[in-house]
This record gives sequence, C-alpha cells and structure tokens, in this order.
Amino acid sequence: RLYSLAQPPWPHQRPSPSASKEVWKKGGRMFSILLAVHLALLACTLVSSGAFEKIAVHDYDVFFLLTIMMLVVIVWMIFYLVSTSRCPDAILCKDSHAGPVWLRGGLILFAIFSLVMDVFKIGYYSSFYSCLSAIKIIYPIVQAIFVIVQTYFLWVSAKDCIHVHLNVTRCGLMLTLTTNLAVWMSAVTDESVHKAHSNSSTEECNCNSQICQIFKNGYFWLYPFNIEYSLFASAMVYVMWKNVGRFIDHHSHHIHRLKFRLFRRTFFVGIVLGLIILVSGLGVLIVYEVRVNSSNESSKKKEALTMYYIFNIVCLGLMSLVCIGGSVIYRFDKRDMDRHKNPTRTLDVALLMGAALGQYAISYYSIVAIVASTARDAISALNLIYALLMIAQHTFQNVFIIEGLHRQPPKEDRKRDPHQKDPYGLTFVNVNAVSLRVPDSGSTLAPSTVPGIEAIHPSELVQSLAGPKKMNWRRKFLREISMFLLLSNIILWIMPAFGARPQFDNDKELNFYGDSMWPAIVDICLPFGIFYRMHAVASLLEVYIMS
Repeated sequence: RLYSLAQPPWPHQRPSPSASKEVWKKGGRMFSILLAVHLALLACTLVSSGAFEKIAVHDYDVFFLLTIMMLVVIVWMIFYLVSTSRCPDAILCKDSHAGPVWLRGGLILFAIFSLVMDVFKIGYYSSFYSCLSAIKIIYPIVQAIFVIVQTYFLWVSAKDCIHVHLNVTRCGLMLTLTTNLAVWMSAVTDESVHKAHSNSSTEECNCNSQICQIFKNGYFWLYPFNIEYSLFASAMVYVMWKNVGRFIDHHSHHIHRLKFRLFRRTFFVGIVLGLIILVSGLGVLIVYEVRVNSSNESSKKKEALTMYYIFNIVCLGLMSLVCIGGSVIYRFDKRDMDRHKNPTRTLDVALLMGAALGQYAISYYSIVAIVASTARDAISALNLIYALLMIAQHTFQNVFIIEGLHRQPPKEDRKRDPHQKDPYGLTFVNVNAVSLRVPDSGSTLAPSTVPGIEAIHPSELVQSLAGPKKMNWRRKFLREISMFLLLSNIILWIMPAFGARPQFDNDKELNFYGDSMWPAIVDICLPFGIFYRMHAVASLLEVYIMS
C-alpha cells in the first residue's frame, strides 16, 4: 500500500467527470464566441461596404446575408422551444434576475414598432417592385417573422438555465446575438445614408405617389425603435448565453420579494422634482420641434436651440450635483458589498460603461469643433457647456449606479417573508427567550445548524425576528436621489428618441466635420446614448429598491 501511494498516477488515468465538464464548458463557450466574432466581422464588412456607392457591394447583398442569418436563427429558436426546453431535466433552475419585467415590456413595445416599420417597408418597396431586386421585399417579411418568433422566445425563455444540448444552445444564442447586432448595424447605416443622400433612392425607381412617400418617411422615422429592439434583444440573449449550464445560488435571490413593500417608504420629494423636470422637458421638446421643423426663420431656430441648451444645462447640472451627493452618502453607508455571482448585474455595468461611450464621443467631437472654430457666439458657448456637462453627468451617474448595484439590501429588510414557513420552526417568538437560547456572544449559527440558511449572528437573528427598524436618513436620501435621476433620465431619453437632434440643427459641427463624417458619427453614437438613458432608468430602479 505504501508503494502504491508513492507511485505517480498512471499516464492513462482519466480526469474526473467534473474536470471534463469544465473543460468542455470552456471549449463550448470559446467555439461559440469564435463563431460570433467571424459572423460579426463578415456582416460588418458587407454593411460598411454597401454604404458606399463606389464599392461593388450593393444593399441587396447585405439583405441577402441578413435574411439567411435570420432564417437560421428562426429555425434554431423553434428547435429550442419545441425540443431542447422540453427535454427531461433541461431547465433545473431559473435566473430570477434575468429578463425583468421592464426589459421584456420594453422589448414588446419596440417589437410592435419594428413590425409597423416592416409593414411600411414592404409597402414602400412594393410600390415599384418591378425595378427592384426581390430580396428587398423578402427581407422585411423575414424580419417581421424574426421579430415575432424572437420576442416570444425571449419572453418565455429569458430566465432559463438550460442543461441539455449545451454546445448547440451556446452556438444558437451567439448566432442570435450576432444577427441582432448585424441588423442594428444595417439599420444605423441605412439611416445615415438616407440622411446624407435623401434623393438617391428615387433615381432608379420613382416614388411619386403620396402613399409611397408616407411609407418611405414612416419606416425611416421608425428606425430608432428597431435599433433599440435589436439592442434590447442582444442584452437578453447574452444573459441567456451566460446562464447555459449554470446552477443558481438561491441565497442571492432575495431582493425582488421586497419591491412592493419598499415602494411605500418615500418622501416623494424626488418624484415631485423629477416630474417637474419631465413635464418641463416635454414642453421644451414640443416647442423645439415646432420652431425648428415648421419655420424657416433663422431667428426662431436660434431661439429653439437656446431654449433646448438652457434646459439641458440646468437638468444635467442638477443631476450631476445629485449624483455627487449620492456618492458622498455611500461613504457613510454601512451595508456590505454584494459579491454573489450575477451575470445580469455584470452585464448592466458593462452596458452602462459601454453605452456611455457613444455620448462621450459626440461630446468630445463637439468640444473640438467649438474650440477650433474661429466664429464664437452665444449658441456655441451654450453648446460647449452642454457637452462638458454631458460628460460629467454620465461619469458621476455611472459611479452612483454601479456602487448602488453592488450594495446589499439593508439587514432589517432581509428578514423572513411572513407568508413563508419560518426557517427556525418558531410560530410565536419571544425575543428574550430566543436571545437566551442562541450560542454565546461572538459565535454564529453555522449553516449546518439550520439547513439552507447562511451563517447569521445571534444579534441579527433577534433583529430579524423583532422586525424592521425605522428607515434612516441615508436610505431616504438615496431613494429620493434615485427617483429624481430616474425621471430625469426618462425625459433625456424621450427628447433624442422623438426627434430633438441639435447635432444636426446646429451647423457648427456639421460645417466643421462635413456632410458625410458628422452624420455618420451622430448616427452611430447617438443610439448608444439613447440606449444608455433607458438602461440607466432600469438600473436606477434597482438602486431604489435596494436602498
């Protein structure tokens, strides 16, 4: 026996099953990532090449590739719903953080507008089908089917932690993610080309009828909704990909049961101030759109731009100060950091940081154009202050949100649910009696003492059984700050999403960078900025709940 213990393992000895699974898990992920990277590069190459007239790549080549990709994804999603998800022990657990109601509701909203866009696009191309390639009519039909199937797929499967067909599922999800990003790139490029060359599509095929013009203007106006739909779907698909083969630690899923009770504790100061900003912003948006689009007088256009910049400067300044105040309050917050593995939170942080880059880019390009230009006026000064505050507000808000997402809920809120069975087997609790029966001071109840419950100090047990304390001032301030920022981000999302584009109405950047470069910068970066505001709203809601 001693001789056998001293010998090294045999060369043909097999690794343990768990080690083999871990190796294949990494291998499956790596293969799916490589598949996504190559498809994304191919789609990006075709989309960018098709945007230029001098390159022998046409838009119908791009539509053909996207149509094939969407058809393959549709087949895989149907296979997942009919076969994979119905296998025995296919879904052993679900991620309660994945696919929240706000995200699925937003997905349905943008899916509806995307379907309307496809209807308009079909009507537009059908008006002169005789001089167009058939793929231009087939593409919106396939895209409509893709939107319907994918929306249903994400609605019913967003929380799944699948444990069968792992490699096929990973590759299918990555193909779905890549397809959504390719559709997003195509929509952004098409919108940019349309604004730069508004009459190029009528050279070969005339669109003279009124109904044709309605279809044409309608589907281009609905492009932002389709862009946001693709980004929403991509985020949900990525979380599903991370959850393939994952086992959930249910101890970290206790926050969502507290939502309705926690909403009752507030001063409503943040709500009132936020609503004032929201209503004022809606008024500014209406006046801005009327004066800019319906008037050819330069004086009224300047007045509209001045009003827009002043409102945004005030709003962004208040939001920056509030975010700084919230970060200072966190310095005095005694709550522990939440270090549980949470793919949804990791994605939220990555999206906040990544989406902010779009607005950063626009602001820095504006700063360079204003500073380098020789002509200086009041609108340029307001535009410069607006760009600087936009950078500051994004930075301070990201710091506040990210720190809030990584905080655990207060200890008094992590008590047992009154509708659940008492884990300690106590129905009528005498706090003094419990304090006499707990272990000595300084010790804790081991997890083995009470199965399924994490280690807890006796004082925390008594506090939990005695009920929640009165909410302290720090939590109240954090709640008011979160609600004010939430409503302010809503109006800052509404304004650019529904047509307020001072980047094009102000000629400073357009004259500095040219008619091709500046529209491309704005059309690529602005969708990220719009998505940032919407994603910040959801993240601030989580911060509000956990405060």
